[in-house]
Amino acid sequence: MNRIDAPGTSEGEWRAWPGLAGLPLLDVSRWRNAVVVAAHPDDEVLGVGGLLAQLDIPVRLIAVTDGEKSHPHLPPAEITAVRRAETEAALAHLGDCEVHRLGMPDADVRDDELTPVLKELVRGFDVCLAPWEYDAHCDHEAAGRSALAAGAAGGVEVLRFPIWAWHWAKPADPAMPWADALRVPLTPDAAARKRAAIGCFTSQLGTILPPAIVEHFERDQEVLFR
Repeated sequence: MNRIDAPGTSEGEWRAWPGLAGLPLLDVSRWRNAVVVAAHPDDEVLGVGGLLAQLDIPVRLIAVTDGEKSHPHLPPAEITAVRRAETEAALAHLGDCEVHRLGMPDADVRDDELTPVLKELVRGFDVCLAPWEYDAHCDHEAAGRSALAAGAAGGVEVLRFPIWAWHWAKPADPAMPWADALRVPLTPDAAARKRAAIGCFTSQLGTILPPAIVEHFERDQEVLFR
């Protein structure tokens, strides 16, 4: 069974684990700008929405796909329009963001097509935030690998955020690189703005993102891997 479809770890288990609170803090003071890679609409909000709400620097969002396969029974163009509008509404809660939409095929992102595009779009940024390359979703993993390759080519630091791993992994799980993990404490305002942004993705809530999944992203901190 796919790890995403299997029964997962409750948020209560994660919050009871002292390992999260013991992670070292991410220092963002040196950042002059940041670029975020999102495999699907909502990845940027779920992964680093609170961090984005706390940044006061130029931010570029690279939307790799439009998530048009999230509802296979509906026309892709219809879902594309819905999910783009949801992203726009969500970003309004988090601050100004320059958006680049690549329109690559949902559930079929290829490293050899994405990496050269990212090399151009991340160049000159202090940091690139991207999905973790072992998140157990093919598009997340392709986006993470491509971001790492683009960052290495351009001398850009790349930090990766887990999304589905909060569902399939367990506290202290050796499959996750805790030695390279950093935490971002969220102010009450940033956490509230992130929750509001998540609420904009109505096409996903209750189906793709049931309450038990959303709880993972309502914490007062976020985690990235360096």
